[in-house]
Amino acid sequence: MTGDTLVARSGESAAPPWRFLVSGHRVRVGAIALAAAAVYSLLGLVKLATYRATTFDLVIVDQAVRSYANLRPPYIPVLGVFHGRGMDYLQLADHFSPIYALLAPFYWIHDGPETLIVAQAVLFAAAVPFLWRYTRRVLGAGPAYLVSLAYALSWPVAQAVAFDAHEVMFVPVLTAIMIERYHAGRNLPAFLAMLALLLVKEDMGLMVIGAGLCLVVIGDRWRGLLCVMLGLGAVLLVRGMLITYAGGDAKDFWAYNHLGPDMTSAILTLLRDPIAAVLLPFSEEAKVDTLFLMVWPTLLLCLLSPLSLAALPHVLERMLSDRGQWWQADFQYSAFTVMILFCAGVDGLARLLRLIKRFDDKRRSSAGESEANECRSGRDHKHASLRLAWSAAVLAVALTLVPKFALDQLYHPAFYQDPKAAAAAEALSRVPSGVTVEAVNSLGPALSSRATVLLWTGESHGSPWVVADTARWEFPFGSPGQQLAEVEELRAQGYVTVYERDGYVVLRRS
Repeated sequence: MTGDTLVARSGESAAPPWRFLVSGHRVRVGAIALAAAAVYSLLGLVKLATYRATTFDLVIVDQAVRSYANLRPPYIPVLGVFHGRGMDYLQLADHFSPIYALLAPFYWIHDGPETLIVAQAVLFAAAVPFLWRYTRRVLGAGPAYLVSLAYALSWPVAQAVAFDAHEVMFVPVLTAIMIERYHAGRNLPAFLAMLALLLVKEDMGLMVIGAGLCLVVIGDRWRGLLCVMLGLGAVLLVRGMLITYAGGDAKDFWAYNHLGPDMTSAILTLLRDPIAAVLLPFSEEAKVDTLFLMVWPTLLLCLLSPLSLAALPHVLERMLSDRGQWWQADFQYSAFTVMILFCAGVDGLARLLRLIKRFDDKRRSSAGESEANECRSGRDHKHASLRLAWSAAVLAVALTLVPKFALDQLYHPAFYQDPKAAAAAEALSRVPSGVTVEAVNSLGPALSSRATVLLWTGESHGSPWVVADTARWEFPFGSPGQQLAEVEELRAQGYVTVYERDGYVVLRRS
């Protein structure tokens, strides 16, 4: 397999990534990115304003970034207390994401989770120009617009921006830079983007390993082997040393107990029964559904490109695990690989068209020169039509999936309303600033900018203030009945009711 679509065409390798901005494409590409950022921001900010954002995980990230903004280590007391590890628990012990420090200066402008939501929206949208440029180089300008719109509307991005804020916000733009700049022959920014991935999360070394395998397959063997070793070393260093040094526990990340208690035993289990190992990623209906949804937006053509190898290790990490939420399409996990698969789809179509071209050339090699030129002209026109048709179909698929995922909420009036919003706002107003408060999962984000928020659970941590909800189920309780029982238990311990309405209860320790 050759890498001719993964290297730049003559005359384009020296072009900087912003060169297209001086052309007539500037307004159109910028409009797509700005519109995407606005839509993503609207979705997240409305959920925050209507108390549908959650302490797990928005407050976790908010506390980490606020600590960076205050020039302190990234403490996340909400998770430390939840795990019984104290208020000085480091975010780096939970997930190795030092890249969050880049968001700290924005907290100097506005200190609150709203900043995270907007920053996440901008970062997801920032991948659009790089995807557009890569697709234009491979397929042409028309398909580039259609594919960029398809990414902006894609279900993995929609699910990620609808569920609080996560480290995945950095991944699409970094992978887009990595792929587009390598394709343009600019190796330094490509590999810098790859190195930046290692600062996003402890498992991004797997993605670097996948990128290295892709380079080996397309013929860039030395760089590929270097990336494989770099990715493997990063995984071993971060999981084996840095997270433990920060106060984490390696057992927190082990999600393969069905294969064995550690990495060595899991590998031996897979090797003893290779057929079962191959079938394991398809062993549950949820896995099959998610895998199909991941490749369907490119009409399966991503499977024809070696670029898909960059996504493979991360996908296997999810599908081989015993954690059901990792298999689902409902959360943010598929956004880690969405950009890779879109670029792979573009490359896969180009490879398919080249195969057709070679077949036609062999079939018509015996034709006369004038007839061959005429056939070549007609074939080029046909291929241009196929490129446009595939890109239009990709956008159509993205549009058909919108009603099934999070962006569907935006055109329903009920999304912008919450019948309990007034009661929630009044309950929150009773909590003074600067205190430590155990808050129900849905109300923690609204308090995070002015109080130290802990998650309200079935185990009291003796906080001076508690904000509870007894009317609807909230994580991590099993039912509203359990939540009501916990409120009564707190009252029996001496907590005084300060406010109660529509199920919300504000308690103060006497």
